Amino acid sequence: MLASALLLLSGCREDMQNQPYYRPLRESDFYADKRSARPIIAGTVARGHLNADTYFYTGKLGSNDGDYMPFPVTAEVMARGQQRFNIYCAPCHSELGDGNGMIVQRGYKRPPSYNTDRLRKAPIGYFFDVMTNGFGAMPDYAGQVPAQDRWAIAAYIRALQLSQHATESDVPPGQQIAQQPPPGVVIMPPYDTQGATTATSTPPKPNAAPAKGGEAKP
Repeated sequence: MLASALLLLSGCREDMQNQPYYRPLRESDFYADKRSARPIIAGTVARGHLNADTYFYTGKLGSNDGDYMPFPVTAEVMARGQQRFNIYCAPCHSELGDGNGMIVQRGYKRPPSYNTDRLRKAPIGYFFDVMTNGFGAMPDYAGQVPAQDRWAIAAYIRALQLSQHATESDVPPGQQIAQQPPPGVVIMPPYDTQGATTATSTPPKPNAAPAKGGEAKP
């Protein structure tokens, strides 16, 4: 009898894995609004998303675009900016920033060149804001690119602009301007995106197989 009672009582235990719960968005009779999922309390901040540094997350000082980087620009930052730029920006803006990327060559609306006077004079916070919120035909990239990387891309865009308008006076004393690529670096010709037949886009024809009798076929 004792063993039977213990066995019966063990079946009455209610563990946490067997607790009552509501499936997401299921109706509830407990609350007046019939919602089982309760509204988030005003002022709630998700962990890791306090975003207390307003300039770092918006690129703005009040309602104006800021014109300084929120952290030091190092070689590592520039390398990261170049990498992220080539992944997310170059398809439309091209790796040169002239607005003639591969997507544009396939029919997408062409963005302005970074080398226009308007964008050369634009504060660096402007580029961060456009990446964050989008502009015109360009969607926002806040979901794909973290704020740190957006700033790195903005710094790299500024470097692209400087590279297209540098003068000999910008070269540090004692250094020479390279007239050709370093040894071992090969600059490939532009890719023929429109299907035109050029010497660089046409693959070489295979050698004709010799015909019977040792003569090549015409």
